[in-house]
Amino acid sequence: MNEAQFKTLKEFSVEGTISQRDLSKRIGLSLGSVNYIVKELIKKGYVKAQKFKNSQNKAAYIYVLTPKGINARVKQTQYFLQVKLEEYERLKMEIDELKKDAYVLEGDESETEGTMEGDMSL
Repeated sequence: MNEAQFKTLKEFSVEGTISQRDLSKRIGLSLGSVNYIVKELIKKGYVKAQKFKNSQNKAAYIYVLTPKGINARVKQTQYFLQVKLEEYERLKMEIDELKKDAYVLEGDESETEGTMEGDMSL
């Protein structure tokens, strides 16, 4: 399951009556991409789509996660959490290295300025 499919499952678990158009805005994908993802999730048995009449008396769909879909969402949540934690640790290490470099460079800069000032006073 890719991140777009995961985000779609997540949105359906929060709000099953969301339209594909609104879903596309929330997750930042085109309507066509969302339509494709929803069809794939239905084909995999993660989501069921049921027709109903909305407040404007138009046919709309309610999207319901199946037990298989709930299980997939739980597993993917754990997986993405692990990936993001590893990414966080890498970024934290990179930031620490950059701070060390900046500290060293600041020290070099102040030494250089002191030398230049000393030369000018002669």
